[in-house]
Amino acid sequence: MAYKQMASLYDQLMADAPCDAWVAFTLEAFRRSGKQITQVADLGCGTGEITKRLAKAGYTMRGVDYSADMLAHADRKANEEKLDIQWLCQDLTELEGLENLDAAVSYCDVINYIVSEDELAAVFGRVAGSLKVGGLFIFDVHALFHVQEHLINQTFADVTDEASYIWFCAEGDHPGEMYHDLTFFALNGTNYEKFTEFHQQRTYSIAFYQQLLKDAGFDNIRVYADFSFDAENIDEEAERIFFVTEKRSE
Repeated sequence: MAYKQMASLYDQLMADAPCDAWVAFTLEAFRRSGKQITQVADLGCGTGEITKRLAKAGYTMRGVDYSADMLAHADRKANEEKLDIQWLCQDLTELEGLENLDAAVSYCDVINYIVSEDELAAVFGRVAGSLKVGGLFIFDVHALFHVQEHLINQTFADVTDEASYIWFCAEGDHPGEMYHDLTFFALNGTNYEKFTEFHQQRTYSIAFYQQLLKDAGFDNIRVYADFSFDAENIDEEAERIFFVTEKRSE
């Protein structure tokens, strides 16, 4: 899934996304780790909103995304703000060219787009190969209960003067799997242009992610929910599950 025509509307559609909260969570995770962190990759960076914020916080950033269109928007915005960020167009299952990173982050459904067990294991392995020993990997996913009770078989919509969308979320064949059928209407001059996107996502249990992380070479796996570092906050009301883990020594 490469966000085709949607790339041009992405920032507008994501205007209310909690980018500042993702960055605040990242900075606090870095602080709690006690590690010296300078080299960071944002995996599945989209149009670079989180990447830019972390660059402004003083980190040397690399943004990785599968969509060249998304990266074009990210590069333009970074140049406008005179931020020196390296952008890489890659599929995370084939991630390469990054070594000895201090940390990698991946937010906003990115890991949920890795739907098969084998591909998810491949991504975790590639991320581990990009980190130095002790390097942090921080990501979030949809909570399984949230997907099953609040997303699957629901319809969502939003309307503005510039763009609107209708989003149908259908149940997949496997637990935690869902298909998003999105129809957009975007203002183009004096007319509205219609286009569609079809996305697939899947989420798994916390225990499954923990096992895959261990198999990929991570340990010290900490689990949180909804931007909070309170471990007691993980319950059936949680919407996003956060993982903070470290690459272990061989």
